[in-house]
Amino acid sequence: MSAPENESAAFTDPPPEPAAAPEPAAAPEAAAAPEPAPAAAPRRLPRAVGIALATAGLLAVTAASAAVTVAVGKPDGRPAAAPAPRATATAAPTSTGPSTTPSAAPVPVPTVVPTEPAPASTVKGTVSGGTHDGDLRYFLLPIPAGGESYGPADGIPMTRDDVSEMFGKPDDIDTILNRLGYRDGATRTYRTADGTAEVTVTLLHFGSADLASRFVQGYTVKSQESIDIDGDPNAHGFRRKPKNESYTGSMTGISSQGDVQYTVDVEVKGTPDKALLNDLMKRQREWLASGG
Repeated sequence: MSAPENESAAFTDPPPEPAAAPEPAAAPEAAAAPEPAPAAAPRRLPRAVGIALATAGLLAVTAASAAVTVAVGKPDGRPAAAPAPRATATAAPTSTGPSTTPSAAPVPVPTVVPTEPAPASTVKGTVSGGTHDGDLRYFLLPIPAGGESYGPADGIPMTRDDVSEMFGKPDDIDTILNRLGYRDGATRTYRTADGTAEVTVTLLHFGSADLASRFVQGYTVKSQESIDIDGDPNAHGFRRKPKNESYTGSMTGISSQGDVQYTVDVEVKGTPDKALLNDLMKRQREWLASGG
């Protein structure tokens, strides 16, 4: 998918509140099993935004970040090996002398080894009263059935350096993260089973529900259409329509649940349907609230 055009965003502090698999062995000549396609390489959805961050008493800083889009082929499913043709013996013409018609040697049929299921995730987390503990990757929106993860299936932890790079490495980013009580982060990108959408979920864990909410309140993207997020009046939604329906469109939803701020980015071909983002935001909100 093509990378989106540069966008401009701003974050300002709101007014204070009151008080790869092994290759199969070569099959006999009668039926050869096809080699699998190369495994998908880790990737993240492209993001190109200009952001201004400001908190009470802090100097505003500007940042820009961009990730490179890498075309990734969808791994083909491994088809079952076709059964080998049976050899048929043909009777020889009758002769006056005794003769024996040799039977054809049996042709072995290759055995298809079933694919082993992916190992179960070992990351764990708990939530109580909006406070999240444990591995933040646990709270990433689960990949739907048939979806394919780009990179580790459990997601990728985000250090302070990762967050700083996401915002273009401004000089005062550490001060800002300290002010917001930043603890940790996590992200994961996956493609849906039908291959029509790519979804990136990013979680940032702040010091309190109030600080996570403040981050959301001050976030805007000026170059995109603002859209509502159903069922969450505190959320912000943005949509970028492509100039041509054969190009890539995108949507971004931003909100918080307890002490975790979450961002959902979606890329599809053509103009994105808001219903898709609404559903993803709802499911991510519920997953953070209940912990599964």
